[in-house]
Amino acid sequence: MDKFRNYDIVFSGLKNGKHEFRFEIDKVFFQLFDTEQEFTEPKIVATILMDKHTTFLELWIKTVGTVNLVCDLTNENFDHPIEHEIEVLVNFGEEFDDSNGDVITIPRTDHAFNATQLIYEDVMLSIPMKKVSPNISDNDLEILEQFSPKEDIEEEPESDPRWEALKKLKDKN
Repeated sequence: MDKFRNYDIVFSGLKNGKHEFRFEIDKVFFQLFDTEQEFTEPKIVATILMDKHTTFLELWIKTVGTVNLVCDLTNENFDHPIEHEIEVLVNFGEEFDDSNGDVITIPRTDHAFNATQLIYEDVMLSIPMKKVSPNISDNDLEILEQFSPKEDIEEEPESDPRWEALKKLKDKN
């Protein structure tokens, strides 16, 4: 967990109320994870607004920036804007439990909350499933449509006479 220490939100010693934390998210951040990314050149700022209460923490995590994607249609690179926000409630309990997506329980003895996973999820939720460059012209789309396979309307197959004979037997009974 030491490699994620730069993304700790230290709440111990802070007064109850609102506090803001900012993290610069770049390629180094995503190298902390053992997954392959669908994007390059991330330039993202994660702003975490924490409202500290005596028995829980409220977190609003907002990610804003850009990533470089490859268009699914043209294979050209383009910058895609990232802007997403999630809200999480952090409770204090006996042990760590993140089984409920909106409420995370951390041990009462903890003095900081690590936001790495939440920032990562926030960014990943901003990446579209279908990546289409905004630079595609209408002419390009028409050409793609022209050469795309057309859906064939399936005609009802001619029925096999053997099956027809069996259906007649079934209808008589």
